[in-house]
Amino acid sequence: MEHHHDHHHEVNSLNKAFILGISLNIIFVVAEFTAGFWYNSLSLLSDAGHNLGDVASLILAMLAFRLAKVHPTAHYTYGYKKSTVLVSLLNAVILLVAVGVIASESISKLIHPHPVEGEAIAWVAGIGVIINALTAWLFMKDKDKDLNVKGAYLHMAADALVSIGVVISGVIISYTGWYIIDPIIGLLIAIIIVYSTWGLLRDSIRLSLDGVPAGMDIKNIEKIVYKVSGVKDVHHLHIWPISTTETALTAHIRTNNLENMEKIKQDIKHSLAEKGISHATLEFETSESKCCEEKDCPQI
Repeated sequence: MEHHHDHHHEVNSLNKAFILGISLNIIFVVAEFTAGFWYNSLSLLSDAGHNLGDVASLILAMLAFRLAKVHPTAHYTYGYKKSTVLVSLLNAVILLVAVGVIASESISKLIHPHPVEGEAIAWVAGIGVIINALTAWLFMKDKDKDLNVKGAYLHMAADALVSIGVVISGVIISYTGWYIIDPIIGLLIAIIIVYSTWGLLRDSIRLSLDGVPAGMDIKNIEKIVYKVSGVKDVHHLHIWPISTTETALTAHIRTNNLENMEKIKQDIKHSLAEKGISHATLEFETSESKCCEEKDCPQI
């Protein structure tokens, strides 16, 4: 009963952290976009675009957190968990489009520099450092319990460093009048966004195509199954994502004695669970029933 209470408290705590983090970042994005247009600062506008990506990432993490708890239905037998993969793909595409706009504007301002207010840039970006650091702190205590929460924490901590870069550019402009620093910082932020988004795009496409999740080696999984006592052969092995945090597997297992099938099955599932595969469907067969290697085996 106490465990249920603790879990309920943890869920409520994370929900509040997501809502507060999203609210703070939305307010800051609006303020930073406004200040960027007002002071004609590309570094502020590009940082605001990056922070808008933060909002999308936080919403994605909260969505994944909540959808993981939605019960399956007759039409969606895995629930709505796969939608987390589709949203992450959309998030990556939107961020890359934003990078294209930022890079184009930065190059234009490198060719035709415009005066900007360095002190104002520094103050606005300084607020961003505080907002990003505070949001990262909200997820710090739960970052090792859930991959989506950890992703939100790392994203916000990294963005606090990006905002520090914008502060530095504002200070340099304020003291030197080197307005060209503004589009240079804009380009650097664009490069950081591409670097941080590329992995998200690659993994999202892989998961959307039901590819083996990153960090999971199918040959290693085969070896783990072979180590289970009673397993003579493994074939028709397939691994695919159910969501951004759950992985499924199907396989045919050949054994010489079907009497121990239940024990072998439980041993395999236990070994797979330790490697992050939470849903395993196993079909057992004996040596006599296995004909997939034979040329005259009927194709079904």
